[in-house]
Amino acid sequence: MSEQRNIVPCRPRWKGTLSDRERFNRQMHYRSVDRCFNMEFGYWNENFTEWDLFVANGIRNNDEADVFFSFDRTVVVSGQIGMNPTFEERLISETETTRILQNPDGLIAEVPRDGHDTIPHYLKASIVTPEDWRRVKEERFRLDDPARRVDVEALRRLHRQYRDYPLGVHCGSMIGRIRDMLTFEGIAYAMYDYPDMVEDMVETHCRLVELFLDQVLGKFDFDYATGWEDIAFKNGPIVGVDFFRDVVTPRYKRIGRKLHAAGIDLWYTDCDGDVRLLLPFFLEAGINCLFPFEVNSCTHPKVLLDEYGKDLRIMGGFDKIEMGKGPEAIRRYMESLVPLVERGGYIPFCDHRCPPNVKPADYLYYLDLKERMFGIDGPVFGRR
Repeated sequence: MSEQRNIVPCRPRWKGTLSDRERFNRQMHYRSVDRCFNMEFGYWNENFTEWDLFVANGIRNNDEADVFFSFDRTVVVSGQIGMNPTFEERLISETETTRILQNPDGLIAEVPRDGHDTIPHYLKASIVTPEDWRRVKEERFRLDDPARRVDVEALRRLHRQYRDYPLGVHCGSMIGRIRDMLTFEGIAYAMYDYPDMVEDMVETHCRLVELFLDQVLGKFDFDYATGWEDIAFKNGPIVGVDFFRDVVTPRYKRIGRKLHAAGIDLWYTDCDGDVRLLLPFFLEAGINCLFPFEVNSCTHPKVLLDEYGKDLRIMGGFDKIEMGKGPEAIRRYMESLVPLVERGGYIPFCDHRCPPNVKPADYLYYLDLKERMFGIDGPVFGRR
């Protein structure tokens, strides 16, 4: 977490009788709780320069915003499980409106000169052919890289056994980070032109995660596992379902066996877009929670929770489009989430980073309403 600079919260923590750790574990395992776990996924970069609420209080990033709003705490432990070293970030050229950059994944990207948040226009990848991958793998994905050794004792000093917050272990990405290196178009071609190369990239990422997990599992009492797989959009997954089933899922199963042997039975992955075609394979491998669950590119969270029952959990799923429409729309949508919070296995928050078009006053209304409905004195928990 970044230095907090003595940030003064703008609101008190929700009242409660359980610790954040107890509450998180009980809620995500369908057991009774004092109130809903209170968290948010964060905000676009523009929010920190455009929301007067943030500017006036010097709030510069999501870590500081979590303290500012007094959210419940979660912490994730990770290691060096990806490319190392990354490519040099450098400016190649610029115009009055755009810059051409090389990013850490080795992609040549065109981005707005004013720096506003948007998906870059990728022009060229450093990995196209199997020869490119062999070179990059040898230089940047070595399993014997000293940076991949975990300082377990240092982590133990940070995260004591008798902590009051839930602690997660990060399990990386089997295919989403590969998409980052190849680009959307590049991975679409590579799966057909160079399937062995892509499978070796998946295998390499899996082995790096296994190397990390072998160093930390059993050394900490982890409450959950996390992952990242941005491999879907509004029309479904950007990789073939057969490829995901035959190549990606077996690697996830290997990781899942390690997690389950260490007593970890809650595993979420951050995958945007419509994940419905991939969900059966996630569940088969042990990934049993979706995060942050984008509503407009998929469906209302109730649909999937009704379909999969207690095999599935969801974190997120509050429609950011409705949030931008003002208090009445916010109230209606919040009411649609009541049976999901009552059910358990569901934590509501904005279904991705909250965008700057949401008015700060409406966002505060949203936070107040969430506490009134799902806090310790609200209609869901207050009547128990």
